[in-house]
Amino acid sequence: MLFNSYIFIFIFLPVTLLGWYLLNHFKAYEPAKLFLAGMSLWFYGYFNWYYLAIIIVSVIGNYLLSFLLEVFKQKVSNKNSYGKKLVLRTGLFAGILLNLGLLFYFKYYDFFFENINIVFHTDFNLKHILLPLGISFFTFQQLSFIIDRCTGRAEHYSFVNYLTFVTFFPQLIAGPIVLYKEMMPQFENISKRKLNGDNFAKGIVLFTLGLGKKVLLADVLAIPANYGFEQTAFLDTPATLLVILAYTFEIYFDFSGYSDMAMGLGKMFNIELPVNFNSPYKACSVKELWQRWHMTLSRFFIQYVYIPLGGSRKGKIRTILNTFMVFFLSGLWHGANWTYVAWGVMQGLLVIWDNLGIVGVKGCDEKTPALFHIPRWLGWFFTFSFFNLSLFFFRSESMKNAFQMFKNLFAFKNTGYIFKIANRLDIPEFYLIKQVINLTAPDILTYIYVVVFILLLIISGFILTRKNAVEISMEHPLNNRLCFFITIIFVWSVISFSQVSTFIYFNF
Repeated sequence: MLFNSYIFIFIFLPVTLLGWYLLNHFKAYEPAKLFLAGMSLWFYGYFNWYYLAIIIVSVIGNYLLSFLLEVFKQKVSNKNSYGKKLVLRTGLFAGILLNLGLLFYFKYYDFFFENINIVFHTDFNLKHILLPLGISFFTFQQLSFIIDRCTGRAEHYSFVNYLTFVTFFPQLIAGPIVLYKEMMPQFENISKRKLNGDNFAKGIVLFTLGLGKKVLLADVLAIPANYGFEQTAFLDTPATLLVILAYTFEIYFDFSGYSDMAMGLGKMFNIELPVNFNSPYKACSVKELWQRWHMTLSRFFIQYVYIPLGGSRKGKIRTILNTFMVFFLSGLWHGANWTYVAWGVMQGLLVIWDNLGIVGVKGCDEKTPALFHIPRWLGWFFTFSFFNLSLFFFRSESMKNAFQMFKNLFAFKNTGYIFKIANRLDIPEFYLIKQVINLTAPDILTYIYVVVFILLLIISGFILTRKNAVEISMEHPLNNRLCFFITIIFVWSVISFSQVSTFIYFNF
C-alpha cells in the first residue's frame, strides 16, 4: 500500500488511527499494540501476500533468538564469564547469519552467481527471485536489535512489543532504520496513548508537505528522467545535463517526501521517528551531505561497521580503509548491481578526500584542519556537482550505460534532443493550455515544453533553498494562512493520484 493512494488516505489511515485511539481510550493497551501490528502487516501484505510469509519468518526467527539468548544467559552464572561470552558470541553469529543470509538469498543470490558464472565460466542456474519490499530496512532494523541484545544495549520484551517495533507501518518499507531503544519506550509510554491535538496537526502538515513533494514534484520529474535514461545512446550534452538534474531533484523529493510523510504519520500516533533527511543539497562538502542524507542508514553503518572495525582509533590508513568499507557496503546495500557499488565507491573516495584535510570550506566542518580553504558557495557547487555525476552510476541499468552518460555530458554536442526529452513532460494541469496552443500556435508548443521543463528545475532548486518540511511544521504556527496552503497542496496532490508511482527507495 502506498502513502500516496486513495485506499491509504481514505480507508487505511482513518481506520488505523480510530482503532488505535479507541482501544487505548478503553485502556486495552496490549490489544492496541496488537491491532497496530496487524494493520501494519495488512499494509505490508497489500503489495503482495507472499511478502507476509517472509517478514513473519524473519520476525519470529529473530525473536526466538532473542528469547534463547535470555534463557541461556539466565542459566549461565555471572561468575562463568567464559560461558557468558560463548552464549553472546553464538547468539551474535546466529543473528548475523540469519539476517544477512535472508537478505543475501532474496537480494544478492542471482547477482553473486551471475558474477561467478562470468569469472569462472560456470553454469549455475539463476533463480530470478522476486525482491520483497523493504527487506533491506527491516533486516537491518532487526540485525541492530540482535547486536544490541548481544552487547547488552537492548532488553528482551514480549512478542507483541517486538512485532510492533518491527512492523510499525510508517517506517516499515523505506525507513528510517529505527533502534529498539528509541521506539519501545514510546509505545510503552501510557501518556502517548491519548490523542494530542498539537502533534496531530503537525503530523498532518508534515504528511501533506511530503505528499506534495512526491506527487507534484518527484513524479513529474520522473517522466523526463526515466525517458532520458532509456535513451542514453542518443542524448547530447544539454539533454544529458537536464536529465541528470531532473533525476537529482526527483530522488531528492521522492525520498524527502517519504521521510516527511513517515515522520508525519508517526506524529499522528504520538510516536517520534528519528529525522532521516535534513536538506542534504545545502551541504558544502560530501562529508556533510552524508550527515544529512539517509541519516539512520549512516548511523547504522557507523555504529555496527565503522566503529567495530576500529573507526578512527587505529591511525590514518586504517581510518581511510574503514571509511571506504562503509561506503562500499552502503553502495551494495542499495542494490545488487555494480552500478550501486561504483556509486558507493565514488562517495567513499569523496568523503576520504574531505577527511584528508587538503581543501577545507569556510564555515563548513571547521573541526577538520585544512591546508587552504575555499568559499562556502564554491564548496556547495563542487559537492552538488559531484553528487550529480555520481548519480549516473546510481540510476543507470548497467556500467556501460553509466559511462555512456559521462560521454554524452562531456561530448559538448547539441543535436536538439532536449526537445524530445521536454516533450515527455506531459503535465495534466497544463492540458487546457496545451489544447489552446495546439489550436493557435502549434509550432511553438515544443519550445514551451522546454521552457516549462527548465522552469520546473529552477522552481525545484528554489524550494531546496527554503526551510524544509520539518522546520516548517515545528516553527510555523498553525494559522489560517498555513492551513489554506496545506489544504491546497493536499487537494492538488489527491487530484494528481492518477499518475501514482512507488517510491524509489522501495526498490532497496
